[in-house]
Amino acid sequence: MSGILAARPRVGYYYIGKPVHSLFAARLRKVKVDEIKSVPIVVKDSMSVYESIITMFLEDVGTLFVVNDRGILVGVVSRKDFLKVALGKTDIHQMPVGIIMTRMPNLVTTTPEESIYEAAKKIIEHQVDSLPVVRLADSVDSLSAKGKDEWEICGRITKTNLTKLLVELVEEK
Repeated sequence: MSGILAARPRVGYYYIGKPVHSLFAARLRKVKVDEIKSVPIVVKDSMSVYESIITMFLEDVGTLFVVNDRGILVGVVSRKDFLKVALGKTDIHQMPVGIIMTRMPNLVTTTPEESIYEAAKKIIEHQVDSLPVVRLADSVDSLSAKGKDEWEICGRITKTNLTKLLVELVEEK
């Protein structure tokens, strides 16, 4: 049935004692990141801070994910990072964004297989606006990896994605 009632022969339907909110929580735990992720906005680590700021505003996002020449996630940069550097006396036209980004392994990430509930907990715990959705890169150059895992970015989870999911679940779409 709906998870609230059960049925037995010659007894009929009876309340099983499960509150409605636990059913909602169970549905949230079943939704995977891969089902609601959005397209990531990426820039290369060699791109200038100025060009990155322009990209951020043109794409209307609050976070840019930074990749190297091989497409491997190496960092993240936010509006606050840009504001800090723009207020200084540095030439943002010449400075690469790779200098001001938050670098791996200090990034909080999620994977396509992780539940949306776990991703939401990470967003709250680390007080970030979005998470990069990553998968292990097929590293052809084993010397460049230096024994570390390398991650390709395949999406992003934002507070907007989570809010949209909640609205859809409530409206039963």
